[in-house]
Amino acid sequence: MLKRIILFLVITFGGLALGSLFTTEGASSTWYEALPKAPWTPPGWVFGVAWTFIMVCFSLYMALLSEKVKNKKQLIILFTIQWILNVSWNPVFFYFHKIAMGLLVITALLVIIHVFLFRYYKILAWRSLLILPYAIWLWIATSLNAYIYWFHP
Repeated sequence: MLKRIILFLVITFGGLALGSLFTTEGASSTWYEALPKAPWTPPGWVFGVAWTFIMVCFSLYMALLSEKVKNKKQLIILFTIQWILNVSWNPVFFYFHKIAMGLLVITALLVIIHVFLFRYYKILAWRSLLILPYAIWLWIATSLNAYIYWFHP
């Protein structure tokens, strides 16, 4: 089990690192600073703390799930889609400045995480709570992206 946890930690944090390569200045860029922000936008440091906590929880969730699920191919496909969407949001939004495309990417990611939550709940039961921080944060992040999309001139 420890090997699975480490494997998923490496994959998930590797994805975050890869996505951040294309973030350039990210939230401190003049482009981002000029965008209209939702009143509920948290301070910048919250994003790093939140994503660290989320990826630790999600890695534990995936390690538990990969041990118990019967259809491993389907799980790998869903995980891969989740990984690609998660990695791609940063470059789409921060590097290419594609707000609408970023909203589509993050909405698709939100859907995929809910597929995990509802499809595998019976297998993990209460341990499915490990994916809730991811789902909750994605609702917040999606609302932040949507606010920028709707109020950007």
